[in-house]
Amino acid sequence: MRTLIQNALIYDPASRSFFEGALLFGESEGEGRIIDVLPESRHAYAHLPTPERRIDACGCHILPGFVDVHTHGRVCEDFNFSDGEGMRRAALSYARAGVTSLFPTLASAPFSELCRAAELVRSMKGDSGGACFLGVHLEGRYLNQKKRGAHNPEYLAPLDPAELDAFMESAGLPAHITAALELDGDAFARRALELGATLGLGHTDATYDEAYAAWKKYGVSFTHLYNAMPQIHHREGGAAAAALMSGGYCELICDGMHIAPHMVDFTLKIIGLDRLVLISDSMAAAGAPDGDYLIAGTPAHVVDGIARTPDGALAGSTLDLRRAVENLARFCNITIADAVKAATLNPAAEVGLAGEVGAIAPGARADMLFCHVDENEKKIDLCRVFVGGKEIK
Repeated sequence: MRTLIQNALIYDPASRSFFEGALLFGESEGEGRIIDVLPESRHAYAHLPTPERRIDACGCHILPGFVDVHTHGRVCEDFNFSDGEGMRRAALSYARAGVTSLFPTLASAPFSELCRAAELVRSMKGDSGGACFLGVHLEGRYLNQKKRGAHNPEYLAPLDPAELDAFMESAGLPAHITAALELDGDAFARRALELGATLGLGHTDATYDEAYAAWKKYGVSFTHLYNAMPQIHHREGGAAAAALMSGGYCELICDGMHIAPHMVDFTLKIIGLDRLVLISDSMAAAGAPDGDYLIAGTPAHVVDGIARTPDGALAGSTLDLRRAVENLARFCNITIADAVKAATLNPAAEVGLAGEVGAIAPGARADMLFCHVDENEKKIDLCRVFVGGKEIK
């Protein structure tokens, strides 16, 4: 069935602005994809096949659905431990919050548990009942003990290419792997790329030279920049400085706690919008009440939406990407239309899915947010959410 959306203000990624237009999408193999995006003119789409359905957007802004490539869970669900019902509950909550596709992210755990969780995520691709599970992000296990953060040290392991083979059999593709590649990780990195995965450098104690070399050799992105890595020093810049000086994508947790607002602005001024990727790094308390939770097998206490381990370390976030976009616009004094790129096109490109999701463009999946954008207040008010052309209620 073909559907024509009219009377809309459609996001244009090239100019990072909105234009009055119409959008045609239709189902292909059970999934809605965008057929064409057109200016709002009765003559502009006169040549198109007659749509079976029309939707009046009533002047709403239409954004691409947000893409979260680093998120451990929400609404009391943790992807390490959830069953199918729990994952569907989380997927619906993500969609209602504006995230239409994601990489469920697995923290450090016994290897058999990681494989079980990856297999479950894989089985739910296209059948989540909410946001689409694109693939698996394995953040746990192959991390530097010195920068483990909230990850349980009992579950950390050497970077073993053979073990990676076994994990990828469970996870399939797409897959994104965060690892501390300075830990004799060259063979591991080469094998990950051979298997078709993308790589992130994170939870790392790498020097500047080691981190920059990882980007040059393996095209790594940088997992939650500044967090769980050495801080910039004038005698040794470390992984953070290497990230800024590289051409790699840099993930930011833009909640105002993990990174100070002025450091978010500092980062944007150095790397620009094209390499900045907003992530939530959310844990089970996102969209849920304060209280006691687990992340990466470690207890976390949440007060006023801030999660900390017993020793006071930050333990993920309770952020969602809509708020992250709003925060980025506020912290850096840019428009919402500018900030949207960091939660749509850029994360899709980081994990090798540019053109598939995160875009309002012909051929992309019909993941759309009908919303009201207030540039003065830096606010996005969601009205309707579509995932693969199907409206989420």
